[in-house]
Amino acid sequence: MKQAEALLTLLEKAADDETGLPPVHQWNPERHADIDMRIARDGTWFYQDSPIERPRMVALFSTIMLREKDDYFLITPVEKLRIQVDDAPFVATQVQQVEEGGTTKLVFTTNVGSHVVAGDDHPLWVNTDSETGEPSPYLCVRDNLTALIGRSAFYQLVDWAEQQGDILQVRSNGKTFALGSLAD
Repeated sequence: MKQAEALLTLLEKAADDETGLPPVHQWNPERHADIDMRIARDGTWFYQDSPIERPRMVALFSTIMLREKDDYFLITPVEKLRIQVDDAPFVATQVQQVEEGGTTKLVFTTNVGSHVVAGDDHPLWVNTDSETGEPSPYLCVRDNLTALIGRSAFYQLVDWAEQQGDILQVRSNGKTFALGSLAD
């Protein structure tokens, strides 16, 4: 019973993460600048080449992030600061399978503590490097901000996957997502 309550709490947190964000798309500040801030592929945030070691600060910055085409910004009502992102601004570090009303839901936890349920609004996909064949799995966190799915979370997805022909796929929230081909 306690595990079921914990899983329902995860689903509630995912819904809260969606509604509790600042309205960054409504802000149109006059001041624009570049800032020496970078998010590495592993999710580490850097300011002037030094890692930001305060998780709460990183989590706060992540709530005011905006992406326009290939550019990422931290935005407030008074300024819009361009930052550098090596791959994706988030990393999905964990995934749990939750059953709710007969529907399987994959609940991801990101490196900044947000929760995302894969589905229509939050698709997941896998890009494969044409030279190395290495997969890079991603999840849409919000708007057009993505999370690279970490290795252990991806292995968990592969473990849960079902084979459809030569394609491995997982289901979440009524949607089917391909993880890759067994032929590759």
